[in-house]
Amino acid sequence: MVRAAAIAIAAVLSCAPFPASAGVFNPETFTLGNGMRVVVIPNHRLPVVTHMVWYRVGSADEPPGKSGIAHLLEHMMFKGTDAVAPGEFSKIVARNGGRDNAFTSSDYTGYYQNIAADRLELVMKLEADRMAHMKMDPDIFRTEHQVVREERRTRTDNEPESLLGERLDAALWLLHPYKNPVIGWDSELRMLTRDDAVTFYRRWYSPDNAVLVVAGDVTTARVRELADRHFGPLPARGEPGRTRVRDLPPRADAVITMRHPHVEQPSWTRVYVAPSYAVPQGKPVHPYALQVLAELFGGGSTSRLYQSLVVKQKLASSAYASYNPTAVDFGQLSLSASPREGVGMSQVEAAVQAEIDRLTGDGVTLDEVARAKARMRAAAVYARDSLQTGAQVLGYALVVGQNVEDVEEWPERIGAVTAADVTEAARLVLTRSQNATGILLPDPGERDKK
Repeated sequence: MVRAAAIAIAAVLSCAPFPASAGVFNPETFTLGNGMRVVVIPNHRLPVVTHMVWYRVGSADEPPGKSGIAHLLEHMMFKGTDAVAPGEFSKIVARNGGRDNAFTSSDYTGYYQNIAADRLELVMKLEADRMAHMKMDPDIFRTEHQVVREERRTRTDNEPESLLGERLDAALWLLHPYKNPVIGWDSELRMLTRDDAVTFYRRWYSPDNAVLVVAGDVTTARVRELADRHFGPLPARGEPGRTRVRDLPPRADAVITMRHPHVEQPSWTRVYVAPSYAVPQGKPVHPYALQVLAELFGGGSTSRLYQSLVVKQKLASSAYASYNPTAVDFGQLSLSASPREGVGMSQVEAAVQAEIDRLTGDGVTLDEVARAKARMRAAAVYARDSLQTGAQVLGYALVVGQNVEDVEEWPERIGAVTAADVTEAARLVLTRSQNATGILLPDPGERDKK
């Protein structure tokens, strides 16, 4: 989009709701005077709402040596303000019949509540309060710091799949901050201080670095009234600016083999650096073509990988592919399979590679592309029935740099993908992209020692 068009659209969004024309979720948007973007998705099936606040910051935005600070701050956001006592945020939501939670990723951090529509103002007031007035009590920080370290020990250090995932990311990304686990490396996590959290909060947590999404039994006029009342008075702090290393090193494919006594089911995984919406690495169609590729190659029981490895050859108990194009920087394509009992890992890997070779050599057929696209477009229709799906999709799209039109026009863009597009994208990623292979195996000797 040229600069003039971007300025014109920004001007429209700042003064009036913008009805999307394509119609997946049919949102309306406006921007508060302090720069906070607001998205409303009216859905009057039930008298409930999903209220989400998304911040344009994630673990990939952490200062060097401070991995884990974004996730630790997420925990601290529940530990009180001058108006709300530590731990009371979730209790207040629960007492009013709602539920809440939060999440941190490499590119964004989000907070949400699902609650009755007549309690919308309550949760909006609570969320605005902690956006600007979070307390950082030293004793509570020390306690929560230990909680997060214990979470790492439980969910990562004692989980072989998570440990292998960390090593695969480190090998795949090397210099790019996507190499760091969201929960942080323990050697860095244990060194984080209260001052680190305060600095991170003051830099990134402001209305002009946030997106508010409200879906459910609401009107845009009502959301605008409440957002102006509660978020509107909060001062903008200026664009914090994301500064990341975007260059990738020369290709050097890695293979990581891990044995662990807790492994019950061996697995084979390969991850590729792939185009994203933000970094298409060639043609803008590539991210859409790769979504079709992931669906037909490993998207379910009718996919190529599943039919070949599980149904026909009976080498694997599972086989699938996945692809995520929604990122600030690069996307990632993953292939995975688990061997049946008595089948060697080398047999599974050879079978996967044979399917990759057939795909990149012969390409894909018009029929399988048409069937994959039909399933994907049907899924978009069903997504309208969920309040939270629309809020999630639009929220993370906007905080990583997409716009409403990108989401609403997704079915048409998927529909325009050709078999030639899919074949070209497959060859780009599966034969020329940086990749890392992970092999997870049991370690019976270590298990017997225990």
